[in-house]
Amino acid sequence: MSSGSNGARRIASLLRSSKLDSGVCRSCQETLGRRNYASAATTSATESTPATPEVSSAAPPFPYTINAGVVLSRPPQVTRDLEPFEKAFYFYQKRLNERLALPFTKYFYFKRGTPADEDWKKKIQERRTPARDIGKYNAYASDSWNDELLLGAKEAEPEHQVEMLVQDAESTANATSQDTSKKEEIPRPFSRVTEADKKGDHKSLNRLLSRTLYLLVQSKEGYWKFPSTPVEAKETLREAAERTLSQTAGVNMNTWMVGYHPFGHQVYKNRKAHVDKATGAENHGEKTFFLKSRIMAGQADLSANKDLKDFKWLSKDEIAKYVLPQYYSNIKNMLADR
Repeated sequence: MSSGSNGARRIASLLRSSKLDSGVCRSCQETLGRRNYASAATTSATESTPATPEVSSAAPPFPYTINAGVVLSRPPQVTRDLEPFEKAFYFYQKRLNERLALPFTKYFYFKRGTPADEDWKKKIQERRTPARDIGKYNAYASDSWNDELLLGAKEAEPEHQVEMLVQDAESTANATSQDTSKKEEIPRPFSRVTEADKKGDHKSLNRLLSRTLYLLVQSKEGYWKFPSTPVEAKETLREAAERTLSQTAGVNMNTWMVGYHPFGHQVYKNRKAHVDKATGAENHGEKTFFLKSRIMAGQADLSANKDLKDFKWLSKDEIAKYVLPQYYSNIKNMLADR
C-alpha cells in the first residue's frame, strides 16, 4: 500500500467518531470516515477563502429564429399513368392468353345451336377476338403471327380499351332489351384529365389526380414557400404548426397533422447578422422545422392573413419552378415523387 493511502487512512481515523458502531463493518466505517474528512476539508476551504460575487448563469439568446413550418399535401386520387413499356407488356399478356386458348375449340365451351353459340358467332364476326378491348385479331388467319402493336397504336391506350368495353356492353344491352325504341347508353368513366388541368388552375385541388399536391404561399415580397411562423413562448412545435396552418390558410379546411415530430428542416442564414438595438442580441437567420399534414376537404383562404398574397397547389416538379434554388435543395427530399 502506498504512503498516500496510509496517510489518508490515518487522517480519516482521527476525524471519525471514537465510538465505533458495532453494527457497521470496518470497511464501511472507513468509507464514512473518508466522507467526513472530505466534508471537513471542504468546510475549511470555504471558511478560509473569501466570498466571490455570483456570476449570472443565464444563457445567451439563441442566434437563430425558430420557425414551425407545415407541409400540407393532398395525396393522389387515382393510380398513376402507365409507362409505354407497361402498356405494351399488358397488351402482350392479353395476346398470349388468346394463343394459349387456341388449342380449345369453341365447342369446348358452347354446344352447337345454343343461344350462347349463336351469340359467340355474332361477336366473333365483329371482333374476331375473345379480348373485346384490344381490337380485332384473327388467330387462324395467315397473318396471325403479326400480333404486335406498332408504336403509337391506339389499341394499347387504356382510354381506347375502356371505350371498346363500353361499346360492347351497350351492344349487348340493346340486343337483349325488350324495348327496341330506346337505345340504352352505358355511362363513361370520368376522365383522368380534369377541367382544372385544361385551364391550368393551380388553385384547384381537382388537378393532377395521379400526383401529390403541396400548398405553397407567396409572401408580400414575392417569395414562395411552405407556410411557417416563429414558435411563440411556452409553445410546442406541434402547437405552433397547428396555429400556423389556421392563421395562414384559414379554418375552412379539414386537415390532419401527421405526428408530433418534424420530418425535415431548412436553415436560412443572413448575409449580415441583424442586431437588436434594444438588447444588443444578434440574429443570424432562421431555422424552420417542418411537420407533415394532410388535407381531406375544404380549401385554403388567405383573406384573413395580411402577410400573404397568394397560394398554389403544386406538385414536386412544379415547386422547383417557383421557390429559390437553395430553398428547394433543402426541401426536395421531403416531397413524394408522385
